[in-house]
This record gives sequence, C-alpha cells and structure tokens, in this order.
Amino acid sequence: MEAMRTKWVAMAASIWMQCTSGGSYTFSIYSAVLKSTQSYDQSTLDTVSVFKDIGANAGVFSGLLYTYATSNRRRGRGGGTGGGAGGPWLVLAIGAIQCFAGYFLIWASVTGLISKPPVPLMCLFMLLASQSQTFFNTANVVSAVENFADYGGTAVGIMKGFLGLSGAILIQLYETVCAGDPASFILLLAVTPTVLSLLVMPLVRIYETSVADDKKHLNGLSAVSLIIAAYLMIVIILKNTFGLSSWANVVTLVCLLVLLALPLLIARRAQQDGIEKTAPQDYSPLVSSPKATTSGNQSSEGDNRVDSGMNENLNLLQAMKNLSFWLLFLAMICGMGSGLSTINNIRQIGESLRYSSVEINSLVSLWSIWNFIGRFGAGYASDALLHKKGWPRPLLMAATLGTMTIGHLIIASGFHGNLYVGSVIVGVCYGSQWSLMPTITSELFGVRHMGTIFNTISVASPIGSYIFSVRLIGYFYDKTASGEGNTCYGSHCFRLSYIIMASVAFFGFLVAVVLFFRTKALYRQILIKRLHRR
Repeated sequence: MEAMRTKWVAMAASIWMQCTSGGSYTFSIYSAVLKSTQSYDQSTLDTVSVFKDIGANAGVFSGLLYTYATSNRRRGRGGGTGGGAGGPWLVLAIGAIQCFAGYFLIWASVTGLISKPPVPLMCLFMLLASQSQTFFNTANVVSAVENFADYGGTAVGIMKGFLGLSGAILIQLYETVCAGDPASFILLLAVTPTVLSLLVMPLVRIYETSVADDKKHLNGLSAVSLIIAAYLMIVIILKNTFGLSSWANVVTLVCLLVLLALPLLIARRAQQDGIEKTAPQDYSPLVSSPKATTSGNQSSEGDNRVDSGMNENLNLLQAMKNLSFWLLFLAMICGMGSGLSTINNIRQIGESLRYSSVEINSLVSLWSIWNFIGRFGAGYASDALLHKKGWPRPLLMAATLGTMTIGHLIIASGFHGNLYVGSVIVGVCYGSQWSLMPTITSELFGVRHMGTIFNTISVASPIGSYIFSVRLIGYFYDKTASGEGNTCYGSHCFRLSYIIMASVAFFGFLVAVVLFFRTKALYRQILIKRLHRR
C-alpha cells in the first residue's frame, strides 16, 4: 500500500477523476431527450441550461470546504495528531454524492421512474449535478498546486487540460457503451464519475517531499496528455468524416483506456527514481525548512507564505479588497466570457455561413481539443517563461487576450474557412485563461484560500457569457434575422457582435497589462525565493 502513497499516484488519481468530471460539457447530447420528455419549450430548456452553467462555475462552496478541511489538518499537525476527518477526499466525497444525486434524479425524470418535476426542481437537479464538477476540480487542482509548488502552472495546466478533454472522453463512452441512447448516457454520468472518485479519492493527499526531478516527470505526464489529445482529435475527425462501426468504437475506446493508464506508469517510474524521500503528512509545508523544525507553528506558517509567493495567505474578503483581484476578475469576464460565447454560438455561426453539418460537427467536436491545448499549453509555457526568462504569468495572460482579439476579428470577417481559423485561435486562448487564472491566484493571494478565491473569479465566465451571448450576440442576430424561422444567412449576421467582442478582448488585454506591471515586483521576489531554495 505504501507504493500507492506518493504525490505522483495522487496526480494520476486526480487526472482520472478530471477525465470523467466534465459532464456539463455534454449537455447537448441529452438536451433533446430532456426537452421532449419533460415537454419543455426552448426557453425553458435554456433556463435549465443556465443553472448548469451556474453550477459548473460557481464553486465558492467547494473552495470554502477545501479551506476548512485543510485548516483542520494544519491544526491537527500543529497539535501532533496525524489523523482527522479533513482532506481533499472530503471535498471529493461531497462532489461524488452531488454528482450521483443530481444526474440520477434527472435520469429518473427522463425515464419516467419519477413523475415530471416542476421546472424549478429540475433546475435544482441540474445545479446539483453540475456543481459536483467544482468539487472535483477544486480538490484536484489545489492539491496539485500544493504538491508541485514550483511548477504550479504545469500542474494546473495538466489538471485543467484533462477537464477540458473530459467532454470528448465522455462522448466516446456514450457512443460505445450507451449505443446512442441519451437517457442511458445520463445514468452513465451519474455512475461513472461517482464510482471512480470513491475508488481513488483516498489516494489524493498532500505530501511533504523533495522537488528533485519533479519537472522531468511532469514533462512525462505532459507528453501523455498531448498523446491522448492527439488520439482523440484523430478519432473525432474519423468519426465525423467517415463514421465508425460499433466494433471500431469498441476498439477506439479500449485504446483510449490504455492511454489513460499511462499516468500510473509515470508515477511508478517517479517512485523508482527515488524522488519522494519522506512519508506523506497531509497539509504539511510544501518544502521542508530548518525553521519549520525549530521555530514551531509560526515558522511553518511563514514557510507556506514564502511558497505561495505572498507575505500572507489572504482569505476571500481580504483578496476582494485588493485591486489585483478585480483586475483579474475583469480580465476573465473579457476572456472567458467572450470565449464561452463563441462555443455557445459556433453552430449558429456555421449555419449562417452555410457550412455543412459535417463541417459544423467537426467545429463543435474539435473545440475541446483547442480548449485542451490552451489549458495545458499556457500552464506549461508560463512555468517555462517564469523559470527561464523571469516573465510573470500575467504577461502571458495579456498575450493570449491580445491574440484572442485577432481570433474574434477573423470570425467577424465572415470569409468561408475563417471560422475554422478563428475558432482554433479563440479556443486555445479561451482555454489558456483556465490554467493561468488559478495559478496567478495562488501566487497573488496564497494557497490556503486558493480554492475559494479562484472559484469566485470563475463566476466571471457565466457572467460574461450571459452578457455576450444573450445581450450582445442574441440581440444583434434577432435584429438582422428575417424570413421563415427568424433565421439569418450571411457574414453580416454575427459581424458586428464579433467586432464588439474583439474590442472587449482587447480591453481585457489592457487590463492584463496593468496587472502585469502591478505584480512585476512580486514575481521577481517569487523567482528569487525559488532559486534560493534550490
């Protein structure tokens, strides 16, 4: 059993949970059967979908729970006790309960096992189901940052990257296991993440270890994630272009499961290399220090502050009094909001430009790959640029928001084929925000309350999506639409909306530049302290 108690096995377990926790990304698979069985109109279905988005992004409670659990363990460590009820597993267990309860009740409603619930109750079911994603995400992301403090960007990029791929992975399960039955897929969403998380959650812990060769094996996990993403992209293209038989679907799924087992091999190799030299102690200082062993609890607290890059670990209310919090929040409204609005409307944009159904399906399916590349790539690149060049992470955030501006303008041009190019650029830049923002949060405000703070900032995504999807894109589309079905065809349908969103993304770029100059000195201190530790 001791062989399973390493931070690398914890990382592998977290990756597996992230691969199945993105049920909210697959709403389009079962939305039609939900609409028909519950006799919803489109407006009612959209209302249920809004609660899905709120649940998947508003993870403040999961952050508070994680902070409470870790604080209990820190107090337990200070008092000399090694056990206790707190830890990442507690957050994961609550997430598993929510996941099963929410999706099971939706499945029971769709199949007629229970009578049709009122719309508010169905919204509650959807909120409960999608909210589980924030519990899985918080526990896995924050524990990864604590286990790999010096390479937090890479660790977050891997975690967020696999969450981005989870939609494509779950769809592979749907097409193979459920044989195209959306109702069965809802039950699969209730069972698979729940069972998997309950099985592996005891492995997710915080470990006091040396950092020798961490980068080497994180690079191994990074390579595995890229291989899986490339494999999924090939499978998606083949399915959308040629179609695959049922036996071919089984073969592709088995190959995918084999690839998903590779993180455990990386963990085994890391253990054989003798990286981890101390036994696990939940929520201990990230890096051992002579002061921690001689100066009591106060020195241990100081070590945690040094590792976070801050003089203190701020709680949510303290962080909200800091201008950097609001600069980061505003930049995320511009970046996450406009990016999410693009994927929400990409099918309608393709239809207005008279793309074929195969082309549109490819655009929608491949979005998860571009999203993954952004999530993983920005995390990995930000670590490399910080360690090798000394460039603060907000500088890369500014660069991605500036590039997103170009992507929106390419979509606005309306030329046939530009939607492919624009969606790739916007998808990569949108995904980048999801790995940069949590890592920047941990460095600006500390690790202790990181889960609460970055989940609060994540609320910027649905806020921005509502503003840009409903109040901007929907408004201008309805004004230009005409004819049967209130539809619009031509490049003019979305041009003005995307010119405005390009301006918004450019404003986000300017905000990120301000954040860069504001935190430049802090990142210099972070780099000096990390170099000094080595």
